[in-house]
Amino acid sequence: MNSAILFNFQVDKENKKIKVERSFNAQLPIIWQAWTDAKILDQWWGPKPWKAKTVNMDFREGGQWFYAMVGPDDAQSVWCLVDYKTIVHQKSFAADSSFANENKEINRSMAGSHWETEFISQAEETLVKIYLTFDKLEDLEQYVQMGFKEGFTIGLEQLDEWLNQQKP
Repeated sequence: MNSAILFNFQVDKENKKIKVERSFNAQLPIIWQAWTDAKILDQWWGPKPWKAKTVNMDFREGGQWFYAMVGPDDAQSVWCLVDYKTIVHQKSFAADSSFANENKEINRSMAGSHWETEFISQAEETLVKIYLTFDKLEDLEQYVQMGFKEGFTIGLEQLDEWLNQQKP
């Protein structure tokens, strides 16, 4: 089944949330793996020409994903730290995401966010719902100003490309 890709992106300033819904033409196990395996995440996470480079990932409740978004000339890196809070295998996970430095020290001048990511099997497709919650409206607005929608959209399209490469 190759139906149209669903993509919804909503900014809810009143509740300090961003909601993203995105469908993928792949079954749930491969989508789950693409979101939870560092080797795969590094192939699609983040907008080209930037690349994600995982330092370490411990995908479990209480674990962390520490990675850098590296610019095209390798001269610029933006460090990120994700703290996993809850994980329900092939259903959902929740995590706090922060900008950091190379020593895992959180950058308090940059907005952090709480992510809830839900995976819903729909025959040959998988729907992923992502809810980002922010402490302050200014934090949400900082994400929007940084081009989160555009960058995240590119990353999700790169996941489509990766999925297409996996098909026989």
